[in-house]
Amino acid sequence: QVQLVESGGGLVQPGGSLRLSCAMSGSTSGINIIAWYRRAPEKQRELIAQIDTAVGTDYADSVKGRFTIPRDNANNTVYLQMNRLTPDDTAVYFCNAPSVPVPGMGWYRDVWGQGTLVTVSY
Repeated sequence: QVQLVESGGGLVQPGGSLRLSCAMSGSTSGINIIAWYRRAPEKQRELIAQIDTAVGTDYADSVKGRFTIPRDNANNTVYLQMNRLTPDDTAVYFCNAPSVPVPGMGWYRDVWGQGTLVTVSY
């Protein structure tokens, strides 16, 4: 079974940077898309960034130019590099693999990590 585990959240001051990690385990060879979502307090979950090995990366307007998605294929880890953070970036951040092949089933799973909290504040 594919599992995703986020880490790297914490408290950071406005203008600062933080790097989140999404560690993938299990049968990860078929994972071609990893997305980063966030859920701010009292708000809906927001798709903020995505990497597709076939076409590259894409970012929501709210983070474009500030966030990037480095990937370490050898260690099965995808990162979210967050720069020039603002208080509006405070949220629980999730990584997501929306189309993970299921061996022997001819189908796909939508896999989520548990989330990691990022707080941007003085």
